[in-house]
This record gives sequence, structure tokens and C-alpha cells, in this order.
Amino acid sequence: MTASKAPRRLARDDETAQDPGEQVLRESAELMFFGYRSLTQDPDKILAERDYGRAHHRALHFIGRQPGLSVAGLLDILGVTKQSLARVLKPLVDDGLVEQHVGENDRRQRLLFLTEEGFAFEERLSAPQRARLTRAFREAGPEAVEGFRAVLELMMDAEQRKQALTVIAGAKTP
Repeated sequence: MTASKAPRRLARDDETAQDPGEQVLRESAELMFFGYRSLTQDPDKILAERDYGRAHHRALHFIGRQPGLSVAGLLDILGVTKQSLARVLKPLVDDGLVEQHVGENDRRQRLLFLTEEGFAFEERLSAPQRARLTRAFREAGPEAVEGFRAVLELMMDAEQRKQALTVIAGAKTP
């Protein structure tokens, strides 16, 4: 990375990754907030056109990455109540973005699939995020990306990390 592209260091130079200090921790939490706000701002505008929220985007994302995902599986991934998920899924189904199929082996099971319109809408939501991440990753360089991913993984509790990595490993790239 060139000196001109180096991120501005906010905290004191004597704080290290091994002992980050209060200032580094606070600034890192704030950077996570502002980074997430920027990552979600483009999809938020698109979601607002349909009176959807971020929960709708998350559901579309995971259904698209795991066609045939069960409602129970989506509940586990999102960590929400059945009631909350029902409020999210109903408009997605009613608007023709998601289809529910009965499970072949267990007729009580509901399997979720994006429709063609659902795939197109999810792509419209996620494309600006991928573009933002691509730009940031290119500017930061591979070592920074590796460190960023490691930090995100290690922020999760061990069981959550195991679940997240399993979900990610099983996801399909369209």
C-alpha cells in the first residue's frame, strides 16, 4: 500500500494490536458503525421503494445463497423469532420474490427459493455492496483483507463463528 493510500491512524501510536487500549477499542467500534452504515445505505434506498427493511434483505440474501433453505434453517441463521420471520417472509412471498415449497421427506417442512424476480431484486440490493467492498479491498490490499476477515470471525462467539463459517461454506455463488 502506498503512503498516500494508508488509512489515517486515529489512536495513539504506542497502542498495539496485542494491547489495543481503550481509545483504539472505541474508535474500532465507531469505525464498524460507520462502515456498516455506508455498506447498507445503497440497499436501504432500494428497500424503501417497496417498504422493506434490512431484515428483508438479509432473508433474500440467505435464501438466494442457499436455495431450498428451510424456514427453520433461516430462523437459525438470522437468530430471530418465528413471529419476526413471518412478518418478513409474508411480503416477500406475496410480492412474488420468494416461493415456499413443501419438503419432499417431511411435508411439515417449508423450503424457500427466490423467484426470478427475487434473484433480480437481491442482485440489485447486493451489487452496490459488492462494489463498495471490492473498492475497499483493492485499496487496502490482501493482507488487510485477510486481517479484516480474521477480526470479523474472532468477534463472534465460538459457537456463532462455527455456525457462520458452516453457512458461508455451504453457500452458492450465483
